[in-house]
Amino acid sequence: MKHEDLIEKLKNLKTPEIELPGHKQTLKMVLLSSERFKKRTIMDWTKILAPIATAVLLIAVVGFAVNRPEPVVPFEPALLGGNQISTFASYEELQDFINTNAQSISSRWMPSWMHGLIVSEAGKNAVLAPAAITDYSPTNIQVAGVDEADIVKTDGEYIYLVSGQKVIIVKAYPPEQAQVLSEIKLEGIAIGIFINGDRLVVFEEETPYYPYYDLRLGPTGEFYMPSIAYYTSPKTYIKVYDVSDRENPRLQREISADGQYVSSRMIGDYAYVVINEPVYGEDDEPSLPRIYSGGNEKEIPATDIYCCNVSDYYYMYTTIMAINTQNDDQKATYATMLLGASSNLYVSLDNIYLTFPVWGGDVGDFQRTSIHRIHIAGNNMTYVASGEVPGMVLNQFSMDEYGDHFRVATTTREGTSRNNVYVLNMALNITGSLENLAPGETIYSARFMGERGYLVTFKQVDPLFVIDLSDPYNPEVLGYLKVTGYSDYLHPYDETHIIGIGKETTDAGEFAWYQGVKISLFDVTDVSNPVEVAKYEIGHRGTDSPVLWDHKAFLFDKSRNLLVMPILVAEVDQSEYPEGVPSWAYGEPVWQGAYVFDISVDGGLQLKGRITHIESPADLEQDYYWSYSPLSVERSLYIGDVLYTISDAKIKMNNLENLDYINEVQLPS
Repeated sequence: MKHEDLIEKLKNLKTPEIELPGHKQTLKMVLLSSERFKKRTIMDWTKILAPIATAVLLIAVVGFAVNRPEPVVPFEPALLGGNQISTFASYEELQDFINTNAQSISSRWMPSWMHGLIVSEAGKNAVLAPAAITDYSPTNIQVAGVDEADIVKTDGEYIYLVSGQKVIIVKAYPPEQAQVLSEIKLEGIAIGIFINGDRLVVFEEETPYYPYYDLRLGPTGEFYMPSIAYYTSPKTYIKVYDVSDRENPRLQREISADGQYVSSRMIGDYAYVVINEPVYGEDDEPSLPRIYSGGNEKEIPATDIYCCNVSDYYYMYTTIMAINTQNDDQKATYATMLLGASSNLYVSLDNIYLTFPVWGGDVGDFQRTSIHRIHIAGNNMTYVASGEVPGMVLNQFSMDEYGDHFRVATTTREGTSRNNVYVLNMALNITGSLENLAPGETIYSARFMGERGYLVTFKQVDPLFVIDLSDPYNPEVLGYLKVTGYSDYLHPYDETHIIGIGKETTDAGEFAWYQGVKISLFDVTDVSNPVEVAKYEIGHRGTDSPVLWDHKAFLFDKSRNLLVMPILVAEVDQSEYPEGVPSWAYGEPVWQGAYVFDISVDGGLQLKGRITHIESPADLEQDYYWSYSPLSVERSLYIGDVLYTISDAKIKMNNLENLDYINEVQLPS
């Protein structure tokens, strides 16, 4: 599809009821960073992108598959909308299936600007090395015991962090002895890491650009070149290092493949990686996934690829890989499916749930989500069940496994938007449903906690719904609260209180203007009458935080009454608006760093202090809606009584009790 045709299709989609919310910020930034897209005005993109954020992501995500020495663990046939899951009998059958059913097939010779649309999704460690301090903060994860890769990890003595084309290992505790111990230099960009005992797992992506010269023969016999395209071929590496000697990490194993990392989890010794790779087509011959390990290249045969007989707008290979991070002799295992682009996943201790949009005939035309459950136990993976629900899933927190049921929250956008909660059994058949919540609004955040579910929908005000899920056959709304603003992220404080992180808003009639960052504490003790018992607002319009789209930037510890989050503060110069500041006015960045709060039920939210790595606001380099500096704080953690704030340029250490300065370590550039 031509660039101009894509723009026209995006224009014709519905204009959102509110401006681009925080959870779509990542997509917006990627698009705005592309030169072809920078030519459009900011307001053009605000109007165009919100309703099709998920659609664009799914068209362009790419990934990889991985080697295994033994046959793929067999998938048992499963039903999806009356269709059996099965493997292809031959390459010719796969070729015929794709050419018959797919409405769009990519070419490898894709213009480089289109690859600017590629976005990937980048806990408690199951096994940790002995450390000087055992009291430290793990990565903020969704499911206990299921770790999630991040750009910063700690084991209580060392900090491991991603910084561009390297991974840095820092001796962090005690803080007076903090120093950089070693660097792992990479050819590509580090995406995320796991630390598991003395093993460091690194996900790396390399994206070379190859010029493709489109030579043509002119009418008089001369050659001419109307355009130059660029063939981009992302390649993802999984590298496992032995870091028993932190000053001299040693590469133990490496697996790579064409494509882009989507997401991963770690349970015990095993890292599970979910990957997508588009089906390229040249002369109606679909590509097959390729894997690389130990200097060998392997093409996954069509007879190892599972499919479901459903027409789709766009096909992708989705592969789940399991790799033992502690035993180098155990080969990685994988299972590959041809079902579309995996948009979200939820992982419990026993199951991986993948969701796929069920496409219609055009960009943004989808109203259903297919769900696939894969049982995991070490390196064994077994396809168990498939199902389908109406609507689209926002993110991983819209899904949850509890007992022998799976719960999922969705939004449908056919005509008036509506919101739903479905309960499915382990066969992924719907057992109970709660539909048509908050017509005209969309889900901004969700969280499931045991027999309760919490939803935030938004158009002009923020209804927080409390849902009873104790009866999987009859979920029901217990109560709801309407307050201004919305929450992009919900985090449990305890069984009867919820923390909400989002934006304040001002009513503009048919929509609302978002303002500064808002932190709320909700009391849901009386389920029929939830109450916002505390709130704290930061900055003016333009103030932002990565917590709004990345929960791993959030630090919370109830036992310490501690809440820390990175914030970019923007403030409006009121002198520029003598007749009053309009709600749409953006502030200018004036500060970036970590806000440190005391949080409790009795005391509410009290600002304890702020920590910054930036000495001058001029160090904030502005670019469209966002500001960035190598000194921008991205993560925080504690070890013992020391708070560590981390940017690309330094690690700063402060006393956790009074925030007094202790030390800092400059990181290599």
